[in-house]
Amino acid sequence: MSDHHPSAIVRISKSLFQLLNVSRKIIVNIVFFIVLFAIIIALSNDETEIIVPNKAALVLNIEGEVVEQKHDINPFDAFLNEAMDQPDERPEVLLQDILDVISTAKTDDRIQVIVLKLENMTRASITKAKIIAKYLQDFKSTGKQVIAIGDQFTQDQYYLASYADEIWMNPNGWMLLDGYGRYQMYFKSAFEKLAISQHIFRVGTYKSAVEPFLRDDMSEEAKEANRLWLNELWMQYKTDVARQREFSIDNFDESIDVLLDKLEKADGKVAHYALNNHWVDQLKTRNEMRQALIKIVGKKSRQSYSQIGFKQYLRATSPIVPFESDADKVAIIVAKGTILDGQQAPGNIGGDTLVKYLQQARNNHQVKAVVLRVDSPGGSAYASDIIRHEIDLLKKAGKTVVASMGTYAASGGYWISAPADIIVASPTTITGSIGIFGLFMTFEKSLEKLGVYTDGIGTTDLAGLSVTRPISDKLAKIFQLGIERGYQDFIELVAKHRNMTPQEVDKIAQGRVWSGIQAQQLGLVDELGDLDDAIAIAAEHANLSHFDTILIEKVKSPEDLFWQNVFGQATAFMPTQTTYKPDVVDQLLHNLKAELNTVYQLNDPQGIYAKCLACELN
Repeated sequence: MSDHHPSAIVRISKSLFQLLNVSRKIIVNIVFFIVLFAIIIALSNDETEIIVPNKAALVLNIEGEVVEQKHDINPFDAFLNEAMDQPDERPEVLLQDILDVISTAKTDDRIQVIVLKLENMTRASITKAKIIAKYLQDFKSTGKQVIAIGDQFTQDQYYLASYADEIWMNPNGWMLLDGYGRYQMYFKSAFEKLAISQHIFRVGTYKSAVEPFLRDDMSEEAKEANRLWLNELWMQYKTDVARQREFSIDNFDESIDVLLDKLEKADGKVAHYALNNHWVDQLKTRNEMRQALIKIVGKKSRQSYSQIGFKQYLRATSPIVPFESDADKVAIIVAKGTILDGQQAPGNIGGDTLVKYLQQARNNHQVKAVVLRVDSPGGSAYASDIIRHEIDLLKKAGKTVVASMGTYAASGGYWISAPADIIVASPTTITGSIGIFGLFMTFEKSLEKLGVYTDGIGTTDLAGLSVTRPISDKLAKIFQLGIERGYQDFIELVAKHRNMTPQEVDKIAQGRVWSGIQAQQLGLVDELGDLDDAIAIAAEHANLSHFDTILIEKVKSPEDLFWQNVFGQATAFMPTQTTYKPDVVDQLLHNLKAELNTVYQLNDPQGIYAKCLACELN
């Protein structure tokens, strides 16, 4: 061995250390200057004030999924993504922000037209899209125009576009309306190959939540149930769009043979097919669209029309400090996401977190009514019942409680809605799914293949319960009894609050999913309407003639608010970042992760779940 070898190692180590140290300093300096840049922008109010042109188009350029409540994101992380042009893999837009912007623009004389530019809107359920559409119609009632423009339209995007006075599409554009479907991955054979033992307990003929782990295909019972509510939602979509576009619902090309024939007549040009089929009004290049809008609102520059974007207009018109009066209050509490045990960040429902908000409403003497806005496919049965108990206490305190169902209010979402004085659902709400399941896996057979075994001794038959050991038939029976007891509790809860017998509830339960319209017909829902309707109903039920609404949610610390304001103002002046668009492999991996995550994130302390895993649309 060479005598110089140790010194060479030392030199290499020093070089690596110096490289790491320099890299650290560079990163720290970059972060420092980014923060400094954000603070300078935020504090330079005179130079950074957003000006709404005297005559302008409001460009409703919605980017991401439209949600009732955003996931909690660190404002600094969001700012860094913007600054470094890193696309957010899960961008979200708050539904209420969209409604506020449209409502403000309605009475703003500076806004002449709303331009719907929706190519970066990744998803908006028909339930949420209906609410936005209602506000667009209200905007149009003033005589102002709504124009939808785009190179292409997805099905969700086109629903909103259909409410425009005119739809302009690029001559090389693309749109196909493919209807609604429910397709998911199935893992039975994969688990068999991996020798994973599954232990699944459920109640309900239609409780198909665990089918992906039991089968390699969808059962006939699940297909029957899914077909019913999917057809109902699709009929709602077709009816609304056909009414706006003034054509028959027969105009929807559900047969691939009819579609192929129309495309052949259009020489394979999808945009010309869309024009011939009256999906769009005019085919225009991007430049032709700009020139047409310049004629309406004038020029902003040589190349563009006078305009202000959604985010900029929201910031320019939002009050700095919300006005609070001494009037009676209708409190709005959002229950969005999977129901989990304990404390959870916004975007999911923590049993303890939501209870805290309900307690705030109960202890506030100004709050006379509460609207629980439920947008959840359910989750932990234990957490759902903790929430249910707090709703009962709200009612005992003399407060009116109205459940307002959003896109989903199924399984645990229905569990926490059932105790309300009145349940209001959208016609397209996905609800019901009254059923219970339990699921866990053991890996003793997988480990055997590797030559790994578990053995020992315990003082009882229950000792040593582990994922590395099989469970006995009698222990499985104990788990099944717990699931059946949970289902019976669910049935009795619904029967008590819906003035039905347990037998009547059981007939429409069994884990079956219903649309809002079907749920009303079955007695699971009282009224059809959106959040505005629910607020009005809550006020009427509480005998309130004059009232304010307040949103009870996570209270940010002064430090959080400061940084949110700093980075929020800074990002308002940055160019719009590229929206994340996954390729085929990314999408496949994302779907696989999502399918598995729906189960593995659940944390019920007893392993009992009321969750609808079949409610997601494709």
